[in-house]
Amino acid sequence: MSDARKPSPSGAAPAAPQPYDALLLLSFGGPEAPEDVVPFLENVTRGRGIPKERLKEVGKHYFLFGGVSPINEQNRELLAALRKDFAEHGLDLPVYWGNRNWAPYLVDTLRELAADGHRRVAVLATSAYAGFSGCRQYRENLADALAALAAEGLPELRVDKLRHFYNHPGFVEPMVDATLAALARLPEDVRAGARLAFTTHSIPDAMAETSGAPDDPARGRPGGAYVAQHLDVARLIAGAVAERTGVADRPWELVFQSRSGAPHTPWLEPDICDHLEAQHADGAPAVVMVPIGFVSDHMEVRYDLDTEAVAKAAELGLPVARAATVGADPRFTAAVRELVLERAAAERGEPVTRCALGALGPSHDVCAVACCPNPRAPRPAAAER
Repeated sequence: MSDARKPSPSGAAPAAPQPYDALLLLSFGGPEAPEDVVPFLENVTRGRGIPKERLKEVGKHYFLFGGVSPINEQNRELLAALRKDFAEHGLDLPVYWGNRNWAPYLVDTLRELAADGHRRVAVLATSAYAGFSGCRQYRENLADALAALAAEGLPELRVDKLRHFYNHPGFVEPMVDATLAALARLPEDVRAGARLAFTTHSIPDAMAETSGAPDDPARGRPGGAYVAQHLDVARLIAGAVAERTGVADRPWELVFQSRSGAPHTPWLEPDICDHLEAQHADGAPAVVMVPIGFVSDHMEVRYDLDTEAVAKAAELGLPVARAATVGADPRFTAAVRELVLERAAAERGEPVTRCALGALGPSHDVCAVACCPNPRAPRPAAAER
């Protein structure tokens, strides 16, 4: 690990974030009351012509939880943890928070940043992997918000999105511990034979195949960078779990959840519920679901795994446990600090050592124009070259 993971020694010079004068935590957003659900879904699906009655049907997952998504509260926890970590390590960098689809809206947060005198902003998107939905769409929203500020005559901001962090030790190590904790919650007689199901958001096959930069070696693999990156993380976690449990041949598979597209469009499979059925039929004594595709336990984890998949497992009589996501784990907040400092050093032209585990190495700092193309129509995106 780099020295940025360690507390600054007494009397040492504080960590240097320049040229950045702020960090933006950029997330998806979610409703915080029943009356927010349909307006929130209208924001998410804007431009697709989906009727309000259909959105009410889609919103039933939220209504099961009182119309409140856990994502905003989880982002508040991460925001507080980042501020605490930065202060404890002498990193004088204010942290702001904005969402793509609900308050605090991204454009409002950028206005606040401009009003507070900030001009060069590092951006942490709460999505660890390459892909249109997980990277480019965030950058398109940044471009839209920056254009709105320019139309209002506000000072110009430069935003730089931090690299994909899926294989950073501060993301992987908490997932290893969470997987071990989930295994420990299973009945002892099925624990050694339990299989691992690494879960992430399903996306259309065509979107998966074009994910990543055109010159990214991972993009040339089946499924593109999105699948390759998830498989790399899954291997890392499975290997660490094998080493720490002494079970060397524990089966694992990358599976998918949260499909939302038209039935005739091919999406990544197998779905987690179909996977559980297949594992039961194959004689698996138990399954641990490991949500490597998500930073926090938001609605798609709470409903698709904790509700729907758990219900399917109960129907099958298959013991299951679900590993926690990284959330505000101190190792993850330390990783964010490292990502900020490494990018700041690179922007200053200094040599940089980038932390990364696995076979794919650290991701690029700046996305290419042709990265993860918009499947509907080309649109401007920020933080690219």
